[in-house]
Amino acid sequence: MTTRWRQILSVAFGALLLAIGAALVLHPFASVNWLLILLVTGLVAVAITEAVLTVIRPDQTPRWLRLAIAGAAFVLALLIAILPGLTVELLVLLAGLLPIVAGVRDLVIAARESGAGERFSRILFGIAGLVIGVTILAWPDVTVWVLGVLFGVWLGAIGIRTALTPLLRQRVVARTASPRRRLVLRGILASIAVLAALAVAAAGIHFSTTPVPDAFYSAPDEVPDAPGRLLRAEPFTRSVPDGAQAWRILYTTTGLGDTPAIASGLVVVPGGGGPHPVIAWTHGTTGVATGCAPSLLPEPFVNGAMPDLAEALDAGWAVVATDYIGLGTPTRHQYVVGEPAGHAALDALRAARELDGPQFADETVIWGHSQGGHAALWTAGLAAEYAPELDFLGVAAMAPASNLPYLLKSFADQSLSLLFGGFVLAGYDAAYPDVRVEDYVRPSGRLSIEAVASRCLSDPGTLVSALQAGLSGGPVWSKDPSTGALGQRAIENVPTLPIDFPVLVAQGLADPLIAPEAQQEYVDARCQAGQAIDYRTYAGLDHMGVVTGDSPLLPQLMVWTTARFAGEAATPTC
Repeated sequence: MTTRWRQILSVAFGALLLAIGAALVLHPFASVNWLLILLVTGLVAVAITEAVLTVIRPDQTPRWLRLAIAGAAFVLALLIAILPGLTVELLVLLAGLLPIVAGVRDLVIAARESGAGERFSRILFGIAGLVIGVTILAWPDVTVWVLGVLFGVWLGAIGIRTALTPLLRQRVVARTASPRRRLVLRGILASIAVLAALAVAAAGIHFSTTPVPDAFYSAPDEVPDAPGRLLRAEPFTRSVPDGAQAWRILYTTTGLGDTPAIASGLVVVPGGGGPHPVIAWTHGTTGVATGCAPSLLPEPFVNGAMPDLAEALDAGWAVVATDYIGLGTPTRHQYVVGEPAGHAALDALRAARELDGPQFADETVIWGHSQGGHAALWTAGLAAEYAPELDFLGVAAMAPASNLPYLLKSFADQSLSLLFGGFVLAGYDAAYPDVRVEDYVRPSGRLSIEAVASRCLSDPGTLVSALQAGLSGGPVWSKDPSTGALGQRAIENVPTLPIDFPVLVAQGLADPLIAPEAQQEYVDARCQAGQAIDYRTYAGLDHMGVVTGDSPLLPQLMVWTTARFAGEAATPTC
């Protein structure tokens, strides 16, 4: 083959790799199917390029290494094409190893190169490949979209190198550029690759913020059989108001079907003497990953959307807040599954009373928002049978996820379905053997669902999923999530147990997640069943707005709770 044809082929393959890399970088929120097509195309292009260059442009690369890279790229492309439902972890492993191998290849070549310029550029390209590969491997909650960006940067870098290397070696370049200028040009190109790699590595560090539970959350060697027993406690100071004391606790509880379990939580008491009336707080959605326990997050009460903690403490009330089972503790979290959430909240109250120091009154009021509103209603419904020794005076459920069948049906149409639909599906897959992710999500969509389930809602990386949910053109669901086993289990987890103390339900009328009509449907059904409810709605307030800022609910909640602790009669609307 003539030198000219070698040059033409090198430029052509380099341009192809650059074009695919640019498409991945510039269109990360294309549909899942389109993104996978780009990934497969890019990998096949890498495989062909490496194989062809072995013949047309021999260099210092060992033949076996170049063919190994080509084979690895082709096998990975084949796996993604045949098995688009590969887990994120496996895809990350395979896609991360390829740039690392290529980076090692460049460093090996650099050691054999005699020219200073070529050696310098090879070293920098090698570093770029290693940084990209390590970033992919070290960023376990990466979504397939961000993975596509990382992989696109690497493809673009090797595309530029493949296209320009033969041109830089031609006599025409030699006539118009001095050796020093060619060295500078190689250095600039390689430096751009390194800077791009470092930029995405820095983004990975910034976006990957899911906490890792420490040894506190591990079960001790001996665990009591009885639920509600305190296993471990230590002082807690993060985001605790001045003058208050707090502890994080680990305790025994009961999971679904009376299965023994452990859970963690927080206990906060105001300064001054007791005994203190108690607010049992069931937090809103923080995620389903093990590290998403509020006691692990930077702002434990803000992340869980609790109404003003300082106001509750100033009123002289203690707060006992469960993390739920599987957030913090080493098991899968069963998101919006009512029974284990209610058990965890009730047993946190029991365990808190075993702490040395704080004194608690018998009187307790339950507060909860969103997921926690659902948990609060279940806690109230289970209390009489599961924890009859506790004295409950009321439950306030704010924007509760009460009408689960309606919520699931809405996921088929709204942009929030990837986030919250992913949480629900992951939680029910963990709880019930007849609910499986693969039965409801398209193969390519399972990559996104698993990525969403691996991070917390407060993580900066969740913005990537939120953008993808709004911009992706491809559907996630393969069938209506409100049907089949998932739909039936959702019906079972609607909080319909009778509650024999006052119930307050609050709902923002501009809520895009918990639809006002769904909440009204739930309240009407409970009222018809004989449950007394004080139902309050708030015009113009969305899901978070109802419990934050200047929401009129906040002072009303304090007044309503004060009345409960004072033993005053409630005034339900039905």
